[in-house]
Amino acid sequence: MNGVDWAELWSQVFNFADYGELLALLHNSIIAGAVLGVVGGLIGVFVMSRDMAFAVHGISELSFAGASAGLLFGVGVVEGSIVGSIAAALIIGFLGAKSRDRNSIIAVLMPFGLGLGILCLALYPGRSANKFGLLTGQIVAVDDPRLNSLIAISIVVVVGLLIVWRPLTFASVDADVASARGVPVRALSIVFMVLLGLAVAVSVQVVGSLLVLSILVTPAAAALRVSSSPIVVPLLSMLFAVLSLVGGILLALGGSVPISPYVTTISFVIYVVCRVVAASRARRGVSDRRVSARRPVALDA
Repeated sequence: MNGVDWAELWSQVFNFADYGELLALLHNSIIAGAVLGVVGGLIGVFVMSRDMAFAVHGISELSFAGASAGLLFGVGVVEGSIVGSIAAALIIGFLGAKSRDRNSIIAVLMPFGLGLGILCLALYPGRSANKFGLLTGQIVAVDDPRLNSLIAISIVVVVGLLIVWRPLTFASVDADVASARGVPVRALSIVFMVLLGLAVAVSVQVVGSLLVLSILVTPAAAALRVSSSPIVVPLLSMLFAVLSLVGGILLALGGSVPISPYVTTISFVIYVVCRVVAASRARRGVSDRRVSARRPVALDA
């Protein structure tokens, strides 16, 4: 039985020969990664506050189905991905007002979307790399037209979030009180789902449908571990997402495996570090309170 050739395995994961020449070819991909990092980090804050991490995965499966159908019928991967994402977002938004209903709807949509996408890919006669890229991501397919559409959609998402930021934050914290104050909670929920669908659609183009959570959920979850500030958390979330995507793209350039393992690993490491920092702060806080409790109270003369 032959053993594992660790040198060959390492060269497949990290191989920086001719790295400089290859780097010049990924100018569009690096820009796309930075833009998606900003979008994912920003909308991820609301995904966490509204407890919709599961919804992201459900939308990504329908986005995958739409992209696969677009690839099969020649409509376009981007167009198909957007249609699938928005369709899923609207279904979840209209039918899943309550958390229990939303989770059951997502659980129904996920296998349907994945099965439909696999069917379309099985019927697609083109290269297998295109099929595999929809699931695990690819960095070489970001040409100028795709980059322009990605940036345009990302601008729509960011501007939309900024417009509804304050009422959406209020509705995310306490929907009942927000509704009593006249905030259109239902309409905001639909608007947010559409923006989330667009964010998922553009993210799937780079990181793939199976691992989109690493951009739209993990950075925000990490940021919330180290801060509760309404200003610091979005900034940290965007920073973590940009580092994960751009760092993953730069590492993937030196290997022969898809981009997704690099992005998810960087994102996971950031999350683990943030958890360690939060735990260290908590222990330090407990220790300080114990010391303060043991100090004698000075009596007034």
